[in-house]
Amino acid sequence: MRFASILIGAALLLGPAAAQTGGTAISTITISLGTATPGGGFPLYGNAFAEVMNAADPQISIAPRNTKGSNENIPLLEKGELDLALVAGEPAYEAFAGIGRAPVRLKILTAIYSNPGMFVVRADSPYKTIQDLVGQPVAFGAKGSGLPILARYVLDGLGLKQDEDFKAVYLDRVGDGPAMVEDGRVAALWGAGI
Repeated sequence: MRFASILIGAALLLGPAAAQTGGTAISTITISLGTATPGGGFPLYGNAFAEVMNAADPQISIAPRNTKGSNENIPLLEKGELDLALVAGEPAYEAFAGIGRAPVRLKILTAIYSNPGMFVVRADSPYKTIQDLVGQPVAFGAKGSGLPILARYVLDGLGLKQDEDFKAVYLDRVGDGPAMVEDGRVAALWGAGI
C-alpha cells in the first residue's frame, strides 16, 4: 500500500511537468546557494531569492544552504561544494586580491545590496560615540561572516584595532547579537546591511 501511495504521489508531482512538454517530463537542475547563519540578512535574502527564482522557472531549483557566512562560502565555491554563494564585499575583495591566501578564480554575478557598517547600542546606553566603546565588549558578528572584516577596515581607518581596543566577541550565529545587547552581555553589536 505504501509503495502504491509513493507511485501515486510521484505521478501527481510529475503530471503537470509532463503535461507542459507533451508527455516528456521536465528535468530540474538543483543549484545550491550558500547564505550564512540564521538571523542575518544573507539567509533572509537567499531564501527570498530562491523562492522567486524557483517560481519563475520550473526547470531550476535553487536550494539555499545555511553556512558560517562569506569566509566559509568562498572555499566551498572553490571546492565545488556550492554552486552560488552570497559573499560580502570585503571578503570577496581579499579573496580576489589574494590577501592572506592565493587569489580565487571565481566570478561575481551581481551585487545585491550595499552594506553600511554601524554599531548598535541600547537606547538607554551611556555609549554615544565609537570612542566610548573602547575597552567594552562588542559583538563583531559571526565568526565566518564578512562583518568582522568590514569592522576591521572601518576601525583601521579610525586608528582603532578591533581585537586590541575592544573586548571583541565573535558569534556562532549572527542572530544571537541583538539579545546580547539587550541583556547587557555586550555593550554594542557591529552590524551592516539595510
